[in-house]
Order: sequence, then structure tokens, then C-alpha cells
Amino acid sequence: MEENNNQEEKVEQSKQAVQEDAKGLWESSIKFLKELLDFRHDTDQEATIEAIKNDIPLKGATAWILICSIFVASIGLNANSTAVVIGAMLISPLMGPILGVGMSIAINDIDTLRKSLINLATMIVLSLLTAFLFFFLFPLKEETSELLGRVRPDIRDVLIAFFGGLALIIARTKKGTIASVIFGVAIATALMPPLCTAGYGLAIGNFDYFLGAMYLFTINTIFIALATFLVLKLLRFTMIRYVNSIERKRIAQLASFVAILVMIPAIYIFIGVYQESIVKASYGKFLKDEIESNKDLWLQRQKIHTDTKKINLFFNGDVSDATETFLRNELKSYPRIDSYELVINENKARSVDRVVDAYDRAIVDLDEKDNVIKGLHKEIEDLKGTISNLNLRIEQDALNRDKNTIPFSSIIKEAKIRYNGITSMSFSKTLLSKDFIKIDTVPEVFVSWNKKMLDSIVLTKEKELRKWMQKELKLDTLLIKKE
Repeated sequence: MEENNNQEEKVEQSKQAVQEDAKGLWESSIKFLKELLDFRHDTDQEATIEAIKNDIPLKGATAWILICSIFVASIGLNANSTAVVIGAMLISPLMGPILGVGMSIAINDIDTLRKSLINLATMIVLSLLTAFLFFFLFPLKEETSELLGRVRPDIRDVLIAFFGGLALIIARTKKGTIASVIFGVAIATALMPPLCTAGYGLAIGNFDYFLGAMYLFTINTIFIALATFLVLKLLRFTMIRYVNSIERKRIAQLASFVAILVMIPAIYIFIGVYQESIVKASYGKFLKDEIESNKDLWLQRQKIHTDTKKINLFFNGDVSDATETFLRNELKSYPRIDSYELVINENKARSVDRVVDAYDRAIVDLDEKDNVIKGLHKEIEDLKGTISNLNLRIEQDALNRDKNTIPFSSIIKEAKIRYNGITSMSFSKTLLSKDFIKIDTVPEVFVSWNKKMLDSIVLTKEKELRKWMQKELKLDTLLIKKE
């Protein structure tokens, strides 16, 4: 019994030791993470507020820096040069008033908020005017990928603006501001290109581009200011206190109201862009899995209308009823677009594959016809040879019976060779009586000549033909006539 009790005590002690070790490990981990992630002890409130306030005003050199950076960014967008656009973002002073808005709301500084909003509005108007003038006066106005990339924001732009703003304000609050962080955030959040793209949209009269680019700029502005507000609240920056308690209360209420105004569009934009991104992702998966993977379908172009909930697909070639039914049924299995109407447009012209098949069939048919024609030519030649042989046999039989019979076949062949203007010949014997008492048999040859030959040449050739045939046929009399 005593041994069992001792063993139970040892087991219990071991459990307690393990629990204490685990507790110590957990406490050590929590302490390590706090020391790793806590940046409140490294914050310089006075220097941070002063640095942000110094970057708010737009006057003198700052205004010219803004104008130059807008020109550089516009040129980079027009030339489709990412490096030039990055350079413009590094020298842009747009970030100052945005941080000023977030800071002033966080510390209840209404004067700084007023200055920040005025300077931000001035910067936006100046930037749009500069970009508009550049694209309006510059002769080259192609739609580059750098420009088109700023007209349709998605959820990633929201996240970039928010976390970029967090990194920026954390770097600003740190003792000895990290310049590389500030430059990196300026590049990542990309405040300049959307304003330049908005100016481009105004210059070419495309208000869809203008609104899309301003939408992206608004996202960046709101979420950078929101990140600034949250970080300064987390760091418990000292709120400005006013001597007059009534005024202090009114200012605090106004600051809270402005903060809510900033939060509402931020939340609304985030939800809207997030839902739109989910729709795009689901739509892209539908195109990839159901259409692009189908080798029998050739998608020419496509368009999704989120406002009317329609998907328009344009195909080259015919799309069977079974395929249309299949695509509509499969669409219902994709979230967010399952209620969309699928409109399929067919191009009745044959697709390339069908044209190739038709071409191959036509070639085969032509080959078969060529073979048939070659066979017919051979049969005709054989028939010609047979007829020629029969004519020779007939003439030979006639000669055997009557030595005066004319070998007409051999004569016309040689005549054709000697006189190439002859197109046809015929031979006959005509009964002729000059005194109406005595009747003679007179050979006659009817000849057709090429119609293009002159009459004088035909007469000459007829005389030569008569002499030659009289000699060959050993005839005293021979009449040559035209057919």
C-alpha cells in the first residue's frame, strides 16, 4: 500500500512539474512576442506630430515638387515605364496631408484637420490640372498597361493602402524615422498614378477612366488615413485639451463625427471591393474550368456586367444547344455568379478548325476529280488511237480492193503538219458534166482555215495545198474549197 501511495505521489509531482514547465514556456512565449511586437516604448510623440505637421503645407518648393512629380508620373504612364512612375512616387509630397488627416482626428486637433483637408484638396486639384494639361497637349495618347492598371481597383488595392499606411505611420512614430520605409510605402500605395490617370481620362473625355482612377485614389487616401488614426489611438497619443470645456466638447464631437465619416466610406468601399473581387475570382474560375478547358469552344471575347447581373460570351463558330444547357447548369455551382444570366452569342461563320476540315475535304474531292479527269483523258486518247487504227484498216482494205482509193488519214495528218492554219478537212468525189453528155468524177477537198488568217495568205496556202495533194494523190484534177 505504501509503495502504491509513493508511486501516485511521484506521478502527481511529475504532472505538476510538467504543468509548471508548460506555464513557464507559455509565459515566456507571450513575453517574447510582446517584446518583439510592442513598439510603444520606441515612440516619440512630439517629433512624430511635428514631422507630420511640417509635411502638410503646400506652398513654394512643395507645390513645384508636386507639379514636377505629376509631370514625371504622366510621362512614365504614357511611355509605359514602371521605373519612371516609381521615381515620380518617391518625390511626391502627397502623403503629408493624408497623414495629417488621420493624426488630427486621432488627437482631436481640429485646426490641423482643417489645414490637412484644405491642402489635400489643393494638391488633388493641382495634380489633376497638371496631368490634364500634359495629356491634352501631348500628341501621343495611347492606352498603356500602366494607365489601364489604375482604372479598376480591387480588394488588393485596399489591403495595400491599409497595410502600407500602417507601415508608414509606425515608421513615423519611431525614434529616428526609417526613410526606406517611407519610400517603400510611397511606392506601394501609389498615390500619384491614379491622379495622373484621372487627368488622362479628362483629357480624352473618358469619364469611366476618370471615375475609376479617382476611386482608386480615394481608397488609398481613406485607408492610409484610417491606418494612421488606428496606430495613433493604439499608441495613446495625447489628446489636445481646450481651456473652454464647452469648446473642447464641441471639438471632440466634431472630431468623432469626422472619424465616423471616414470610417463609413472605408467600410463601404472595403465591402464593395471585396464582394466585387469575389465575383471576379469566381467568374475567372468559371471561364478557366468550363470554357477554356473545352477544346470544342473558341471564346472570342467576354464581358461580365455586375450591375445587371449578366455574363456575355462571344464564340467563334456554332455552340450546340447541349453545350449551352451545360454551361448554364454549371454556372449555378459558382458562388456569387450563380444568379447571373448567361448570354451566349455565336458567330455563324465557321471556326478555323471547321474551315481547315472543309479545306481538307475540298482537297480530297479535287484529288478524286483530278484522278477521274486523268482517267477520262486516257480513255479519250485510247479511243483516238482506236479510231485512227480503224481508219487505217478501212483505208487499207479499200486499197486492197481498189488501187485508186485515196489514203485520206495519212494525207490529212501530213497536211496538218505542213499547213498549220488548217482547222479541219473533208474529202469527197463529185460527179461533174460539162457538156451534159459525158460525166466525170472529180475529187474535192473542203478545208477550214483559222479565221484569224488573212484572205491573201489563205489563197496562197490553198494553191500550195492543191499542188501538194495532186502530187501525193497522183490526180490530174483536184478542187479545193472552203468549208
